[in-house]
Amino acid sequence: MRICSGSGLVEGVEYIASPNCDAREGDEISLAVVHNISLPPGEFGGQGIEQLFTNCLDTDEHPYYQTIHQLKVSSHILIRRDGRLIQFVPFHLRAWHAGVSSFAGREKCNEYSVGIELEGCDNLPFEDEQYASLTELLKALFTAYPHINVERVAGHSDIAPGRKTDPGPCFDWVKLRESLA
Repeated sequence: MRICSGSGLVEGVEYIASPNCDAREGDEISLAVVHNISLPPGEFGGQGIEQLFTNCLDTDEHPYYQTIHQLKVSSHILIRRDGRLIQFVPFHLRAWHAGVSSFAGREKCNEYSVGIELEGCDNLPFEDEQYASLTELLKALFTAYPHINVERVAGHSDIAPGRKTDPGPCFDWVKLRESLA
């Protein structure tokens, strides 16, 4: 896996442009944030995530969508249950994934982080294919952005404690760190 420095895109990965991004304010990319998402909640494989990140959520498709359709959020990358990657925001742009957040005493994590969504939820294990894709992606990020390293990979719950719980207790941090060693 390789990240094109000119475009900020992972080569060979499907790209669906999200309007929910803007320019970074000059900060060096130095953090990777792991999230989980499923739309509708607890369901996998549908188009809800893509629709949410592109502001096209069909509120008639599921009652839950009526409560979130107004959100303007995105992430750089989504890793589907089968390990397939979809990129929504080039890495050199700021995706709107972290919200109110802080890492190592520094606030506004969106300014200097990459957001990685795993299709999943807090109470179900993630798939081996997702860990394999996440490992490969993180290694490519470590190469493209040398300020990111294994110590600078955090969960959304780590940067927004009390407000967020993802990637959740079923995410195997030991497995990920061992795969990155």
